[in-house]
Amino acid sequence: MRIAITGGTGYIGNALVDALVARGDEVVIITRRVPPAEKQRPDAAYATWEEAAQPGMIGQVDAVVNLAGESINQRWTAAGKARIVDSRVRAAAGTAALIAAQPEKPRVVVQASGISVYGSSETAVFDETSVPQPSADDFLAHVVLKWEEAAKAIDAERVVKLRIGVVIDGLGGAFPLMALPYKLFVGGRIGNGRQWLPWIHLEDMVRLILFSLDTEGLAGVINACAPEAATNDQFGRAIARAFRRPHWIPLPAFVFQTAFGEMSALLLKGQHVVPQRALEAGFQYRYPTVDEALQAIARQ
Repeated sequence: MRIAITGGTGYIGNALVDALVARGDEVVIITRRVPPAEKQRPDAAYATWEEAAQPGMIGQVDAVVNLAGESINQRWTAAGKARIVDSRVRAAAGTAALIAAQPEKPRVVVQASGISVYGSSETAVFDETSVPQPSADDFLAHVVLKWEEAAKAIDAERVVKLRIGVVIDGLGGAFPLMALPYKLFVGGRIGNGRQWLPWIHLEDMVRLILFSLDTEGLAGVINACAPEAATNDQFGRAIARAFRRPHWIPLPAFVFQTAFGEMSALLLKGQHVVPQRALEAGFQYRYPTVDEALQAIARQ
């Protein structure tokens, strides 16, 4: 297939391009600014959003994967929040424009979304049939609602909406910071430790995107998380086991709230989500349990 990827230079995007190229697909990376020739991948083509929205500029593509969006790992000031929301809305609109410029509609679009859309709860369990009902002050949930609303303009034969959890890997993303206290022998639960962490290993994240591209008939919402959910305390204990470190010093919630303000919700709130539709469609996880994933990361 010939596949256009937005966000192809990011954490998940880089790994996805590696996997697509390895299996013989042709990749076009859509980006705000095309990097200098010496910084470009030799195994991919590049185009700006503006070029992609012009008929004939990037040629026909069979599929589009939209992973673009400003990192949420920044201070949630008014300006920061605006960047987080606007980047996702613009990326959805840009993807719709890219598709409109194609001579023929792509067969499939995989659109990134966020698992936080369901809202926070320590007791509820959410699957793809759950109706998002976040509280009024749940910033991330409302970001995703706006993101998914903007993505309705994407017109393709098949659209898969991946609600992505916390993607973990030993070499990038959030996990190295999550594991750092344990490597320093000061790891422990955060807050009460009961908040759920919907996680997925990077390798399974990439494999689920490929599965979404390849599985005819698969469309709509798919929860992109591992089948074994874990609370913050359970996840921390699994890190401790994998890296042979103690899990013993709890970090009070107020420390995070003081240091990070509203952004502390990333670690102090969560949701218990299950990937029911991925399992029903036959997707097989390489790392279905938190211990399997973290043992693999510890060996990296």
